[in-house]
Amino acid sequence: MTTVGEFMTTRLVTMDGGDTLTAAARVMRDSAIGDVIVTNGDSVIGIVTDRDITVRGVAEEMDGSTATLNQILTQDVVTVTQYDDAVAAADLMRTYGVRRLPVVEDGRLIGLVSLGDLAVEREPQSVLADISADEPNN
Repeated sequence: MTTVGEFMTTRLVTMDGGDTLTAAARVMRDSAIGDVIVTNGDSVIGIVTDRDITVRGVAEEMDGSTATLNQILTQDVVTVTQYDDAVAAADLMRTYGVRRLPVVEDGRLIGLVSLGDLAVEREPQSVLADISADEPNN
């Protein structure tokens, strides 16, 4: 059994729910990532993706310099532990229609596993694995 902890990323970017959409977009750009985990201390309260900023923020004509992550974040985030089976994590993604799962230990954020991470680990010859393993082009 391959566990989530064997391939999760620990290079995490977290932000406060009061941070602006513009600040989050800049962090994502500068870090070459597509999401930030929104935390309150060590606790995960939500996740915001680049798509959330576009669909929930920009498309709703929110002002990125004043609108906050709390206004657009996805709450009730599905999480896993580092000891969970990779196949079970993939099943959770499928069931809940998500592409990223925060990894927690005793309620504290310790990592993140993405659909791309699973593809690289479980199906290294797949197109998604090739794309996910490649360097960002932006």
